[in-house]
Parts: sequence; C-alpha cells; structure tokens
Amino acid sequence: MSDETASSPSPAPAKKKQNLGWMEWMRGWSSVFGEILFQRITASHLENPLPLPSVNDLTCVVTGSTSGIGRETARQLAEAGAHVVMAVRNTKAAQELILQWQNEWSGKGLPLNIEAMEIDLLSLDSVARFAEALNARLGPLHVLINNAGMFAMGEAQKFSEEGYEQHMQVNHLAPALLSVLLLPSLIRGSPSRIINVNSVMHSVGFVDPDDMNVVSGRRKYSSLIGYSSSKLAQIMFSSILFKKLPLETGVSVVCLSPGVVLTNVARDLSRFLQALYAVIPYFIFSPQEGCRSSLFSATDPQIPEYWETLKNDDWPVCPFISQDCRPANPSEEAHNTETAQRVWEKTLELVGLPLDAVEKLIEGENIQCRYGAQHE
Repeated sequence: MSDETASSPSPAPAKKKQNLGWMEWMRGWSSVFGEILFQRITASHLENPLPLPSVNDLTCVVTGSTSGIGRETARQLAEAGAHVVMAVRNTKAAQELILQWQNEWSGKGLPLNIEAMEIDLLSLDSVARFAEALNARLGPLHVLINNAGMFAMGEAQKFSEEGYEQHMQVNHLAPALLSVLLLPSLIRGSPSRIINVNSVMHSVGFVDPDDMNVVSGRRKYSSLIGYSSSKLAQIMFSSILFKKLPLETGVSVVCLSPGVVLTNVARDLSRFLQALYAVIPYFIFSPQEGCRSSLFSATDPQIPEYWETLKNDDWPVCPFISQDCRPANPSEEAHNTETAQRVWEKTLELVGLPLDAVEKLIEGENIQCRYGAQHE
C-alpha cells in the first residue's frame, strides 16, 4: 500500500440534523394553518355526530375521557353498545359522568356498559399498574384509544416524577408504554386497534433521540417545541410498531388528527389566546366534531384493510387519518426511518422495557418492566 493511500483521510461522518430545514418548517406551518382555515370545508361531508357501526361486542379503553374529545368518544362508544373503560386520573369525576350518562340514557336501551379505572400519565408506574390490572382480567381488548394529551402553552419547562419533559411523557412515552404492555389483551381481542390521537402540529415538530427532554441546550425549550416534538415522536414510534406487528396478530396501529378543537387543552393557553379561541368558533371544532376521526379510526371496518395494504406495500409510516376521516400522509420528517428507529429504541429505554419486548409479547412470553407492581 502506498504512503498516499495509507494517509488518505477517511470520509467525514454525516452532519447530524439539528432541526427542521426552512422548507420543511414552512411546509409544516402551511399544513397547520391549512387545517385551521379549511377543516370545516374538508370535513363538510361528515355527519355530526358520526354514525357508528355495531360495536356491541367491543371492549374499548379511552384515556383522558372526562373532558373534551375523550369524553365524547367514550360516551358515544358506550351509547353504541361497547364496553368502555374510562382510563382517567380523576375517577371521582368519571363516576359522576357515568351516573349522568346512565340517567340521560335511561329508557333508550340497555344500561351503558361503562366503568372507570385510574391512570396518571405523568407517572409511568401508574401506567404500568393500569396495564397489569387490565391484563389480569384475561379478557379481550379490542380498541385502545390513546386520547389523553397536554399542551401547556407558554409555561416553563416541567418534568414528570421520572424526570421526563411533561409533554414528551404525557403525549408519547406513557401512551407508548401502555400500548406495548396491553399487547397481550389486544392480541386476545384480535382483530384489535391501537388508536393514537395525534395532531397536525407534528408537522412542525423535530425529535432528537439523544435529547428527547430538550435539556442539552442545542435547542431552546418552548412549550411549542415540547408539544410538537412529542407528537412527532408518537408517529415515529407508532411507525416502527406498525412494522413489528405481523399481520397475523390482527393488531392495527393508527395515528390521527382530530382537527383544531375547543377542548380543555385551551385551559393552558394565555387569556388572550383563550379569548381568540372564543371569537373564531367557525374555524374551531367542538369536541363532538373533533372526536369523529377517533371514532372512525376505532370502528370503521375498512381500517384493517387499509393497514394491511400499507403493510404489504412496505409503507414507511403507520396509517394516519386526518380530521375529515380520510387517509393522509404525515410530515416529511415523520418519514425519517433512521430517526424513527432511534426514537423507538430510546423510548423503550426510557420507559424501562427491553428492546425485544414486542417480539416476546407476541410469542406469549413475559417481559420485565422497570415500573409497576412487579418491581415493588
């Protein structure tokens, strides 16, 4: 070997992407404002409330179901005949709602089959305990709707009891842990679905798998960054789960946008923005309108067929349903399969699961989780 060859420098490593490019950023905000301005037009073909097919034999878990979209989702599923588990932090409020709904439903049919179970998404231990309790029933779970979310607009950065940024934990880490741990019940309920209530705001999100808590200083934290990043992380994680679940399991994974909805997320806005919300009702969906894409994704018989088509086509991202209940394509960054794989691995590390957790659960094996009663 010549000296020249021996001393040739090795190729420089590819520069790590630090954020969205300007064009991606502009396309992302275009999607956001497009949804705000035109969601009523694009969804004008939908009935309100959305008619549901027969769901008499379904068991559905709905997180965050005491207010907003989740409340409407749980109520309509129960009135359509499903067994609904309200997975909530405030079980007292849930029980009061159940009593109210039963009274309103009296005389219209059989009593609603609905119950409340406690879960706090700001505690991964609470999430694991919920999954343990539900799996211990040894019954089927047909639909898991990861509805609960938060957007603490304008607030300073806050962390969960595990030390994770609050948006990332509530909007991504906790639902991811719940989805994986409930796979035994979902497989028993096959064909079944994991439904993630996402947001068009993922289009302006960026995830650094090495800094998911946004604490390194490479990016200045804001609640907008926390929220949009968490929603993008959820799509990326769901896309890898989409790839890892064989068709034979019958478990579909879907992300969706409910549209821009007047919900309790608005309670975290400044007074000025809350007032702005109040004066532009034409553009903003009510919770009843906002839950239509959740109900569609949870019950429409074509969803498994769409899932199978994307699987067979080796599509890089999981199915995404827009607020008008039509298939949509997530952002360009959501298609970044390399980052998605790293988000998958980092997420499992943060929630205390082994990298082969999904494979083991599919095979009927037990797994160890860092959280829950098994580690008392």
